[in-house]
Amino acid sequence: MSVSMFDETLPRGERDGVGLRVGAIIDRGGQILLLELPSTGPIRPTRKLPGATVEAGESVTGALTRGVFEETGLTVTDVRHHIGDFDYLSPQGKPVRRLHFAVEVAAYGPVVLSAHARYLWAPLDGKDLSVTSSIQKILDSYRERVYP
Repeated sequence: MSVSMFDETLPRGERDGVGLRVGAIIDRGGQILLLELPSTGPIRPTRKLPGATVEAGESVTGALTRGVFEETGLTVTDVRHHIGDFDYLSPQGKPVRRLHFAVEVAAYGPVVLSAHARYLWAPLDGKDLSVTSSIQKILDSYRERVYP
């Protein structure tokens, strides 16, 4: 699937009655950018890829570009590949589809966080990235495609 398949402006930020979110894989020579939410408990929080909710009237590319900039301060210059997606239920019980794309950025830093406690450049072949199993499958697909 190509980006253009998803890139029309969506009137309600959804497709087929499912809310859309986008996630960006930013690869710095085999290391990917992961974000961590603040945590006050003893359990290490799950890490995530930068991204955003596709808003009403916004294209997928627009949401990717906006989300990466808002969460990291980095500027997306190109959306390279659609890597994969998965469905889940939001905390409010609504269906959500999360689309993932490999993106290029103008520069890898400085990373400026807005809502996250920390970031790290994690080796793509790392054994414990502390991501959900769904995100791990996306990263495995990306690794197989880019680093066969």
